Amino acid sequence: MKVLLVNGSPHSKGCTYTALAEVATELEKAGVSTEIFNIGNKPVRGCIACQKCKNANATGCIFDDDPANQIINKMIESDGLIVGTPVYYSSPNGALISILDRAFYAGGKNFIYKPAAAVVSARRGGTTSSLDVINKYFNISKMPVVSSQYWNMVHGMTPDEVRQDYEGLQIMRVLGRNMAWLLKCIEAGKVSGINYPDPEKERISTSFIR
Repeated sequence: MKVLLVNGSPHSKGCTYTALAEVATELEKAGVSTEIFNIGNKPVRGCIACQKCKNANATGCIFDDDPANQIINKMIESDGLIVGTPVYYSSPNGALISILDRAFYAGGKNFIYKPAAAVVSARRGGTTSSLDVINKYFNISKMPVVSSQYWNMVHGMTPDEVRQDYEGLQIMRVLGRNMAWLLKCIEAGKVSGINYPDPEKERISTSFIR
């Protein structure tokens, strides 16, 4: 079993990474392999609604010069996903949002039914609204959302300050153990013959204006 942890901060070893590393340590202790993937600080593209990813022979987003397709491909081999982000103006990092928009839209089949969780890092405020934004990607993709003992957030202006947020770090550890537990439950279910729910034959899409 493997969990992909996406560091949605431009800082590869900053506050968000510090929180994700705490989760990863607990996952590894539980026998689940991990990969922390940094989105970096280079420019990324937003979705332009070109629909090229919906062509029969498409394998991802038509724009292949940033991390969107890398995340799609990494999710093929991953059993769970944790997305971490810093808070910018009470919202996740804009670059991360652009990447997730395209990754989930172009590669949604690689995310379905895989447990997921959001992790947010802030100096002070904007954490709950940022969690809400990230969690919506999971909710629309049939992904079981993994919880902890409190909202998945840490506080601090620097990694050292985050390490002093003892409650936040405990929340990260509990999240890691809960994620490992759920992954093992799903695996045990598969062994016992419990399969994923059968989808309805036709997906209904109703517009508000006819």
